[in-house]
Amino acid sequence: MKVILTIIKILFILILILALAVGTGLGLLTIFQYNPDDTENVVLTGQSENSPEQGKPFRIMTWNIGYGALGDNADFFMDGGKMVNTADEERVRYNLDGITEGIIEDNADIYMLQEVDRDADRSHNIDEAAEITNALAEIEDKSYQTMFANNFKALFVPFPIPPIGKVNSGIYTASDFRCQRADRIQLPSPFKWPVSTANFKRCLLVTRIRLSGSSRYLVLINAHLEGYDVEDGSGKEAQTKVLMDVMQKEYDDGNYVIVGGDFNQTFNDVDTADYPVYEGTWQPGTLDVDEFIPEFIPAMDPVVPTCRSLDKVYDKANDEHQFYMTDGFIYSKNVRMNSIETKDLEFEYSDHNPVVAEFELK
Repeated sequence: MKVILTIIKILFILILILALAVGTGLGLLTIFQYNPDDTENVVLTGQSENSPEQGKPFRIMTWNIGYGALGDNADFFMDGGKMVNTADEERVRYNLDGITEGIIEDNADIYMLQEVDRDADRSHNIDEAAEITNALAEIEDKSYQTMFANNFKALFVPFPIPPIGKVNSGIYTASDFRCQRADRIQLPSPFKWPVSTANFKRCLLVTRIRLSGSSRYLVLINAHLEGYDVEDGSGKEAQTKVLMDVMQKEYDDGNYVIVGGDFNQTFNDVDTADYPVYEGTWQPGTLDVDEFIPEFIPAMDPVVPTCRSLDKVYDKANDEHQFYMTDGFIYSKNVRMNSIETKDLEFEYSDHNPVVAEFELK
């Protein structure tokens, strides 16, 4: 009997210790969780004296760089794969070298990047934003202003096993045009406590650029909407509604508006017949373009997929990979898009391909 009582006491003590540990962890995550204001001014770094002009073409690249750790060697547990830590430091640096090389080669006037880590365990604490800024400095005849807004910042992400750990990540915009202001606009989150303490705090990075000889602005909106939403998709819907409201206000004020990013949704006018749906894989939402037109025009290039599923390691010889169209642009009707192209990098450095478009202001 004494042995049984001793075992019960030991089990009780162990359960109490575990409960205290979990409670302490949740308390710390709650106290120190990232709680941004609805709107925050973003610091502009660097100098540029260029200004956009009506009728003069310029190029924009949007690219979700997969925090430098989601190259063709990776699968990921959230997509049905097995990996949590998807790249060692050598592989992160390899991916980042390929990403920065692609950025330099394209020589765009504006870059809108998503999933850029600054200090995260998953990317071995490499400041990817600084690495990209340094790469942009190598582009001749360009002088970029850069800005960064957090959308995933957590002291520690305790799940799964092994845990993701510390994350400091966000969206990054670089402009060869002189920017007057940049703001981080908070988007609604579908996640409740305690999941919200160590999860995305999605946002828009809104950059305002005055036109040459005009009081009007080119308004750039860098967007990365909800990926792993609640079941009814209400997170994406609420975030898209805020995006549309911001776009509409700027357009009503007489400005030119271009949104670039990873929408985690496919525009319903995009032909995805070449990308069959495989059972059990993550699927993006669908965004009805009728909600935007006639004042705004959504654009994706269906010739090359912009994203792949991370349910398995990428093998270009395997024709049964799940591909998606989730990255592109939305622009106001006072802007003309001359071309759009998804660069086929075969997902070597990221689970997304970059999308490049040429625009001009009417």
